[in-house]
Amino acid sequence: MEGQLQGILEALTFSAHLPEDVVRQFAVRGELEQCPAGTVLFREGSPAFALYLVVSGRVALEMRVPGRGDVRILTLGPGDMIGWSSLVGQRKMTATAVAIEDTQSIKLPAVTLQELCDQDHHFGYHLMRRMAEALAQRLLATRLQLLDLFSDTVTHEPGTARDGDGR
Repeated sequence: MEGQLQGILEALTFSAHLPEDVVRQFAVRGELEQCPAGTVLFREGSPAFALYLVVSGRVALEMRVPGRGDVRILTLGPGDMIGWSSLVGQRKMTATAVAIEDTQSIKLPAVTLQELCDQDHHFGYHLMRRMAEALAQRLLATRLQLLDLFSDTVTHEPGTARDGDGR
């Protein structure tokens, strides 16, 4: 199983460019998990126990919004990381993760990864650097969503001063 996981990890966006010894550490500790559509990987507010890497399928991240219920904030797919809260001192998950189609993921126990980061700074550096890159991409995506949300959505009739004809 370890060899199969290492091959999968070497092909995933999240882990493809990590050093081979770091990928091997993931493979030794990871567990391949099948999640049929509708499976809840974890719930907002639940204890943060694991980091997930999506191998195939899609997973929605949802947050509970007072007066609106669960709101999808992001959809993730192959190569994406889910459950980063478990590695950065958060004791609880900040969102709910639901498989929106049949999904395969690699589940990595957070406590084991934290211990490995403390013991092997080479591993910890590469894991945290890759997590920071992934989170920076999510932050940018969130900013773009906010820009879209607050953009000027008013349309103007042709011939008005806003249509660029100088009138």
